[in-house]
Amino acid sequence: MKRDGVGVLVFVTMVVVWAGATGCKEKQADAASEAPPPAKVVGDVDVANWAVEHPERYPLTTAQEYEVASKLTVTGTVNPDIARTVPVISLATGRVVEINARLGDEVRKGQVLLRIRSDDISGAFATYKSAVADEVLAHAQWDRAQELYQHGAIALNDLQIAQDTEDKAKIAVDVAAEHLKLLGGNVDHPSGIVDLLAPVSGVITDQQVTNAAGVQSLGANPFTISDLSYVWIVCDVYENDIPSVKLGETAEIRLNAFPDTVLKGAISNIGPVLDPNIRSAKVRIEVRNPGALRVGMFATATFEGLKKEMHTAVPFCTCTIATGSMCPRLETGSSALK
Repeated sequence: MKRDGVGVLVFVTMVVVWAGATGCKEKQADAASEAPPPAKVVGDVDVANWAVEHPERYPLTTAQEYEVASKLTVTGTVNPDIARTVPVISLATGRVVEINARLGDEVRKGQVLLRIRSDDISGAFATYKSAVADEVLAHAQWDRAQELYQHGAIALNDLQIAQDTEDKAKIAVDVAAEHLKLLGGNVDHPSGIVDLLAPVSGVITDQQVTNAAGVQSLGANPFTISDLSYVWIVCDVYENDIPSVKLGETAEIRLNAFPDTVLKGAISNIGPVLDPNIRSAKVRIEVRNPGALRVGMFATATFEGLKKEMHTAVPFCTCTIATGSMCPRLETGSSALK
């Protein structure tokens, strides 16, 4: 029995040793297969030994160095010129009975924009008529007082009182007529309807009323008219680039809607306050509107900086490729930059 136990123990030990040796060989084999391939060193290549077909098509030329001003490109939008924007103010309150213009319409100075039915204008007419009647009576009393004074029927004091009453009546008529005119009425054509006229020519860029709407407060502006012959391009310039922008300098404007059109404008203002969110200042450029600019359009402005930058250019001409021969301009040393 003891011999059998010893034999079994020896057999198990041999099996374990064989299994371990086999596992190590497999691990070594796997590691060898996963190793990267050995590096191969390639010797230096002599560029002079290169050969190309048709070498005349690839002429050698000298690169040229030139100095240009640095450029800064920013984005912005088209805005109306505030100095050319006029609100249409109505001093009379009431209800709108007719609108003759809409948002976006072009209007002329003196054109009727809307008509308002107003009790203010009716009251102003009543005040004017009453002042006229008082002036007529005061004038008649003044004439009578003069005649009586000439005949010694009244004292000088009574004559002076009649003259003072006549003068005050004339002032009341003038004030009532001016008030009626400010409200939009006409002393020669009494009416409860007031016409609101365009004070300038331009485009209506804001409308605050509709048909049958009420104009409730004095000084309300139902319309805003803007003269768009000149517009503002308002751009955002980051604070690091602000030193590159100077008042009075010229900028090139390109619009997303008209990429082939280049406009020129002068920098009229650099905002003194930065936007705390994006750390940029508003730069305003005044541009003459050729007629195609619309308020709200996106634009790109390019400023020329004060610093100079060096650039390298390689002369190139398409005739070299087209003809397969050396460009005569390159042979003579002139640069045909493309």
